[in-house]
This record gives sequence, C-alpha cells and structure tokens, in this order.
Amino acid sequence: MTFRPALRQKPSKFATVTTAIALALAPFSAFAQEKEKGPALLRDTETEQLLRDYTRPVLRVAGLEKQNIQVTIINDPAFNAFVADGHRIFVNHGALMQSETPNQIIGVLAHETGHLAGGHLAKLHEQVAAAQTQMVIAMLLGAGALAAGAKGNGNTGLANAGAATLSAPQEVIRRSLLSYVRGQEENADRAGVKFLTATGQSAKGMYETFKRFTNDSLFAAHGSDPYVQSHPMPAERVAALEEIAHSSPYWDKKDDTALQLRHDMMRAKISGFMERQDTVYRRYPLSNTTLPSRYAHAISTYLHGDLQNALTQIDGLIQVQPNNPYFYELRGQALLEGGKPAEAIAPLRKAVQLSNNAPLIEMLLGQALVASDNRAYADEAIGILRAAVARESEAPLGFSQLAMAYGRKGDLAEADLASAQAAYLRGDNKTARDLASRAKTRFAVGTPGWVKADDIISSKPPKNN
Repeated sequence: MTFRPALRQKPSKFATVTTAIALALAPFSAFAQEKEKGPALLRDTETEQLLRDYTRPVLRVAGLEKQNIQVTIINDPAFNAFVADGHRIFVNHGALMQSETPNQIIGVLAHETGHLAGGHLAKLHEQVAAAQTQMVIAMLLGAGALAAGAKGNGNTGLANAGAATLSAPQEVIRRSLLSYVRGQEENADRAGVKFLTATGQSAKGMYETFKRFTNDSLFAAHGSDPYVQSHPMPAERVAALEEIAHSSPYWDKKDDTALQLRHDMMRAKISGFMERQDTVYRRYPLSNTTLPSRYAHAISTYLHGDLQNALTQIDGLIQVQPNNPYFYELRGQALLEGGKPAEAIAPLRKAVQLSNNAPLIEMLLGQALVASDNRAYADEAIGILRAAVARESEAPLGFSQLAMAYGRKGDLAEADLASAQAAYLRGDNKTARDLASRAKTRFAVGTPGWVKADDIISSKPPKNN
C-alpha cells in the first residue's frame, strides 16, 4: 500500500493551535463546512517506520513513550506539521519532501512533541472556553447598551457606545488568545531543543527549518501588528531559538549516514508517487545514478504505464539491497496494478516476510490473492487479512478485501459484515448500517458476527481526529 491516499479523516476542531482560535471566533457553520473538506491521509509502511524511528527517542525523553503517539501523513505538498489531540502528530508530505536531512524534520517533530508534553491543546481548550464566556458577557453588556439607546430618547451616542461595546471586547479577547498561543510556540521551541539535547541530537536542523520559513515570511509580515500574530515576530522567535539551540553541545553533530540514506529514499519515494513525471526527472535526472534517484525513476516509470521497464529497474534495486522489503513491495504493487495479480503474490510474500508481517503489506498481499480469482487462495487471503486488520484496524482496504475473500467462499454473512466495517471506516455511516443490518439477518442471534453487526448499527460515525 505504497503512498496511496487512505482513510479521509476529518480534522479535529482544534486541528492546529492557530486554527483553534480562528474556529473559536468563527461561526459554527463555517467550521462544519471546513470539517467536511478534510484532506486525505497517506499510508506507507516504509515512511511510517522511519517516522517512528525519528520520534521514538524524543517521545521517550518527553515521558510520552507509552502514550501511543502516532505520526500521520497528510496528502498536502505544503510544509506544515501540527498536533490535533494528545495522541497524534500530523505532518504534510511536503514537510518530509522539503526536509533535506533527518535532523531538519526531527527538529519539527520535537517541536510538536513539545506541544504534546506541555498539554497545550488541553490548556488552549480552557482558554477558549474562558474567552467564549467573556464574549457572552461582553455581548450582553453591549446589547443592554443598545437597548437603552433605542428607547426613543434620541440618544444615538449611547446606541453607538453599545455597538462599540459589542466589538471592542472581542478584539481584546482575540489578542489575549493570540498572545497565549505565542507563548505556547516559544515553550514548544524550548522543549524541542531540550528533547533533542537529551537524545544527543543537534537542534541545528530545527533552527535551519524555522529560519528558512521566517525569511520567506519577512516580506509578508512587514508592517504587521505583532499583537495579532499567532506566532512570535519572526526575527524574535528565530533569535531566541538560535540562542538556545547553539547552547547544545551537539550543535555540530551530523546525521548518521545510514539514516540519511533512509531519509533520501523516503524523499525519492514521495517524489516518485506524488509528483509529475517531468518534475521527478528534473529533481532526479538520468545522470543521477544514486539509489534514491533510481528508486524515484522506478516508481514513476511504473505509475506511467511502462510496467516491463519498471520491473527491470526494480529488479536492479533488489540486486543492490536483496533484503529490502519495500523493493519487493514495490514490485508486487506494480504487478498488481499492472493487471498481473498472480505474479504479484511471490514478491509480496517476500515483502511480508522481510517486513516482519507489516499489516499494510499484508493487506496488499491479501488483495493480490483475492484479485488472482483463484478460489484456492480464499482461505489464505482470509487468514492474512484478518491478522492484518487486527493490528491495523483503521485501514478500510483490509476490510474491503476481506469482504471479497469471504464472497469468493460464498460466506455472505461475513462478507456483509466486513463490507460494513469498511464503509464505517470510510465515514459512510448509512451504507455501514445498511450492510450491518443485512449481516445481522445472516448470523445466528448472539454470535460474535451478530454482535459486531449490531454494534455498527447502534454506533456513531468514527471520530477521526
């Protein structure tokens, strides 16, 4: 399941610290409309494993190692990362692509970990709640003044004063909230540097990233009111970050060469899957024969329909790293999507084995077994897919392929139940309930399948935040 859009998750009401303030001050209907336009997520075992390796030591020193913090990739080419609740760090694939070294993206992840460790979202909820209370009081006072000015005594000055009372406190409250968020950003910077130092890593990448984007925003910020910015004024924030980052004894420490190669491979994979073919070849010209460049070329070649050429390139990659599970995964995916599912089975079996049964790759293998249209593979596909969805319960693909595998066997009750679970995860609650209702009629009352179907019928749509 290499870099394919996955479950479309709806962003949390407090998707970012700055967005939280905007939402708190905006009409509810605007928020609901934005919520329906949430960006698709991307799933890829290789990239997710690398991000886990990046965050694990940082989360450990932050005291969050046992909190099951996940890094989720958003299908967005812009550079951005944020926390949406106490359990997820969201990062755009553009941030991964634009980070030239592991240290640069690790610094960003350390900053976001600072938000999590500081409990900033929970505290912001309290601040917003308090602000909303103040707004209600201010509006009531303003409405009272308006009423007093409208009693036919011609006192338009009092009415105008009431209108000012309605607007002025909201501006003061907005500035107060923004000032609070600026403080959170500064605290997250300091915490991020602290975590990097505690893990023996440089904060230079974090500083380089923020400085680069500060320089990009200097013109836009020129002449702006520093009290209405959610982040500290660029020069001030970068200067403060540079001071604390330079104090680390690891300032000049370089990334491990093996880690840098994994990072370069990740960036090449993102380019191959997410960028136009001409863009890929500008970024990785044919004269560039490095492994990352060859990886990007092979991906782009298969995506644009030249299957045999792509397979030749992938086989070349496998010769260089015969124990790399993601090269076998790529070969299997290219064959599967090229209309050769039976041929995809062998490389995908190898990928599953080398990846220690990664559930997303297991789902791809299950898909190949089902698509081969060989009923002899039905039982194997069911076993593999059931194991995969037990460990990766939020991927609709696993359940949809499981439904097809059960259908091959003529087990309509389990097929309906799996289809209902897939629809539920996609956010299609009506279809999920319809399929679950039909599944209930096929199961004996009180059996595990009947209970699961009943749970879907009575449940609310999943909160993907």
